[in-house]
Amino acid sequence: MDALELLLTRTSSPALTEPAPTTEQVQTMLTAASRAPDHGGLKPYRFLEITGEGLDRLGELYLSATEAKSNDIDETKRNRLLNMPRRAPMILVAIAVKKDHPKVPHVEQVITAGCAAQAVVQTAFALGIGAMWRSGDLMFDPIVTSGLGLNAHEEIVGFIYLGQPLKVKEVPVVDASSLMSVWPNE
Repeated sequence: MDALELLLTRTSSPALTEPAPTTEQVQTMLTAASRAPDHGGLKPYRFLEITGEGLDRLGELYLSATEAKSNDIDETKRNRLLNMPRRAPMILVAIAVKKDHPKVPHVEQVITAGCAAQAVVQTAFALGIGAMWRSGDLMFDPIVTSGLGLNAHEEIVGFIYLGQPLKVKEVPVVDASSLMSVWPNE
């Protein structure tokens, strides 16, 4: 697959199954991540790999975080929270590692971490691996971030679910001309 084909045809894969990516495939994804635009060469990101029993522990962390906010959790919601990480055989947690720098503000470092995460997703697609970048309130929850061992200067930018796609998703048609305007608009 050439680069242009990848960029124009990549889609998310919400339904994933075994096997998880191999160690070599993950290393290829991380090498691609290291090519993200990075003002100052700070590499303000890292990834946390979660597989096997770790997926169950992540589900328990999701449940604990939700229970801390509300004790009115029915069995259906409880099971959904516990099983959320099991939607894929591997999750890479993309983490922004913010550093104080006189020329590179934290927001730019978070964007760089997002670019690194996007490189992982694109590389997965190029390797024939399904990927789904997930987010949501739990990535900002202090119980989740503490449970995953994040430091005060770190934040989650996404949970990248990886595995074999259960079905091929059709590439959506987008009117690219609607994505840009011209300035000044005279």
